[in-house]
Amino acid sequence: MDRRSFFKKAGAAGVGAAAATALAAPAIAQSNPKVTWRIASSFPKSLDTIYGGAEVFSKMLSEATDGNFQVQVFAAGEIVPGLQAADAAANGTVEGCHTVAYYYVGKDPTWALGAAVPFALNARGMNAWHYHGGGIALFNEFLAKQGLYGLPGGNTGVQMGGWFRKEINTVADLQGLKMRIGGFAGQVLSKLGVVPQQIAGGDIYPALEKGTIDAAEWVGPYDDEKLGFQKVAPYYYYPGFWEGGPTVHLMFNKAKYEELSPAYKSLVHTAAQAADANMLQKYDYLNPTAIKNLVANGAQLRPFSQEILSASFDAANEVYADVEGKNPDFKKIWESIKAFRKDYYVNMQIAEYNYDTFMMIQQRGSKL
Repeated sequence: MDRRSFFKKAGAAGVGAAAATALAAPAIAQSNPKVTWRIASSFPKSLDTIYGGAEVFSKMLSEATDGNFQVQVFAAGEIVPGLQAADAAANGTVEGCHTVAYYYVGKDPTWALGAAVPFALNARGMNAWHYHGGGIALFNEFLAKQGLYGLPGGNTGVQMGGWFRKEINTVADLQGLKMRIGGFAGQVLSKLGVVPQQIAGGDIYPALEKGTIDAAEWVGPYDDEKLGFQKVAPYYYYPGFWEGGPTVHLMFNKAKYEELSPAYKSLVHTAAQAADANMLQKYDYLNPTAIKNLVANGAQLRPFSQEILSASFDAANEVYADVEGKNPDFKKIWESIKAFRKDYYVNMQIAEYNYDTFMMIQQRGSKL
């Protein structure tokens, strides 16, 4: 065999061996391709539980892919202001965001339905509707028009009704009350005489202290305890009927999401659902200690009167009827939520309600 023929055959053999290797090793690597995303959060790191939902999501994706799917989370203000997180994801500034859809109700009231509106569902009900009642698909029909794809990525559970400088017992007490509250809740309460105020979280305490506002809603015991509202507005009302089960969303730039492999899409869904469950579980664990601490430090718990709740419920239905008549996207999703809500509360008042009520009586009797 001449030298030229030898090298020609050897080269062909080498190529064949390399091809065989390429079919073996890269096939594994290709199942976990390198992906790097950035997520803009609407929350500061100081709200560790709600901000932490995006970190749980990121950690799970990294661990499940041997570090090949990396998601870096940025707190509110690090890339864009918190209330612009969804816009940044939609326009491609970042690949995703961790936010609450009702922040964008000014664009279209339909946004709020993916998160929470007054007198809708509690956290458990919202999750049931999202995961098994077609809620995720319905809301994504709307989000697709915004260039986004969204998944539930957290829930706080029913929130508190907020901090008040004085007691409110009747609808008449709401007349002229300046309250830090927005979105649908602000529209509903304005029908009862409340004057809604849009104030950033860091400005609430001084506004209450100076009397610039009379009341403010925030989140719930664990997050509220950090801000010391009880020192300037001691009456802590409940429930926050406008946020019975507010869903926090992970939203992704739709084009970027569609680029993912089927395996990665599945992992994104799994990690998002884990973050969703983890946040609610963490709040459920932390809030009991926080509410005891708040009361020990001067918070005075007060339930909203049935008069106020009933008047607010009627006002909410007036708002919904008006919006439904003008907005087909809103109407489609709200009708789905309402249909499930009716059946959900039939079931919840049987075993769940009676068991919980009995156990609460035992707790009040110091038997637990």
